[in-house]
Amino acid sequence: MKIVISSQGNTLDSMVDPRFGRAAQFILYDTETEKFEVLSNQQSLNATQGAGIKAAETLSGRGAEALITGHCGPNAFQTLSAAGIAIYIGADGLTVAQAIDKFKAGELRTAQAPDVKGHWQ
Repeated sequence: MKIVISSQGNTLDSMVDPRFGRAAQFILYDTETEKFEVLSNQQSLNATQGAGIKAAETLSGRGAEALITGHCGPNAFQTLSAAGIAIYIGADGLTVAQAIDKFKAGELRTAQAPDVKGHWQ
């Protein structure tokens, strides 16, 4: 399964970025091979609007099946949900590796709704 984690850095030891749409970057992790790649979020990082939608479209295009992040706004939530990507929020304060471990152990719950208003910075 391909999962994406919003990240403040480019390693598994990086902290989870609490923001989805304006995350510094994303770690695309394959749970079967345990390999990962870093995806830039530069196009959304400084966008005046639509950052979450653009980021969601990028992840959908890369075959992501789940997202782990700190928070997710309404437009991104809707776009991710429409693409069939499960959303796990509340992972801020963890490293990417810790978030992956919690995901694998079934300790993260899927979000049923966005947890911040639009344009959250």
